[in-house]
Amino acid sequence: MTLKSRREALKTLATGSAALYLSPNILLAATRPKKEKLGVALVGLGYYSTDLLAPALQQTKYCYLAGIVTGTPAKAEAWKAKYNIPDKNIYNYNTFDQIANNPDIDVVYVVLPPSMHKEYVIRAANAGKEVWCEKPMAMTAAECQEMIDACRKNKKSLAIGYRLHHEPNTQEYTRIVNNGLLGKVKGVECAAGYRENRTDHWKQKKEMGGGVLYDMGVYAIQGARLGTGKEPVAIVSATTSTTRPEIYKNGLDETTVARLEFPGGVFADIKTSFGENINFLNIACEKGDIKMAPYSGYNGLQGSSPLGTIRFPYDVPWQQAKQMDDNSLSIMNKKPMLVPGEEGLRDIRIVEAIYKCAGSGQRVVV
Repeated sequence: MTLKSRREALKTLATGSAALYLSPNILLAATRPKKEKLGVALVGLGYYSTDLLAPALQQTKYCYLAGIVTGTPAKAEAWKAKYNIPDKNIYNYNTFDQIANNPDIDVVYVVLPPSMHKEYVIRAANAGKEVWCEKPMAMTAAECQEMIDACRKNKKSLAIGYRLHHEPNTQEYTRIVNNGLLGKVKGVECAAGYRENRTDHWKQKKEMGGGVLYDMGVYAIQGARLGTGKEPVAIVSATTSTTRPEIYKNGLDETTVARLEFPGGVFADIKTSFGENINFLNIACEKGDIKMAPYSGYNGLQGSSPLGTIRFPYDVPWQQAKQMDDNSLSIMNKKPMLVPGEEGLRDIRIVEAIYKCAGSGQRVVV
């Protein structure tokens, strides 16, 4: 061996030794077989986790329910029995950070009130886990950015739970819009809401992320953005109101309406409400209208256009299963998420602008 070859060999050995010293688990990670299904831990066991995500995780191909995080011992016992979850994969909010030491869990799915999203997304990323977070992403755009930064710092992916982006009817009408198959979009109308009869849920508590605009309003904003294929430049007008001030207190919005301005003089009128059942998206194009109703239901969307019927049927909870499988494949194949944190950030910026416009009565640039 020449002197130069010996030097190169020693350099390589030294570099490898340093890497092993700095990352003691690197050899284990390198030799561990690639998982065929990712283990998911649900954080928060309310309605959405109980009735939709957990059943969906029984249908997924590329991920499974591996663990839970809950502050209610009775829920922990019930889920343990129902889904055969081992004790070592059950956490509460005090023991949550110990999830870092659990190789069964690859993904942490945060399904908590919006006011808790930032904390648990950041803690999950710091624990070295991939992160999924329900919408709305957070309370403020600044919080959204902190969440994105934490995942980026830890080299972990972040996906927001916008199920409709993974859904074929949504993908069809956006394909028509984005490819200009009906000419230019002239305007959009979108409404999303239902009669919310609970009176003491987080949706009625401002400090927890309550108010309709954060919850159902995000669907209306998404309809405007996807329906135009563009990003808004301003909020022209907005109003918030309630018919039940005893429930929606201190200015909390039960209903919000707004007009969004998009490039090229295109406008979208949106409405969202906890006081009435509304669910439609109308996209006026040069060569005819796309009409979706319902356009955001769990049990399937349907619509029409001059190009034909838009209807890909499926049953609950197919949307959630598709979303989680798509996200799992992105992780396993090291591909970008279909709905990354930046998508959630864009919507929260718009939410903030709508509230500002409603408060001031003035046009607000997004």
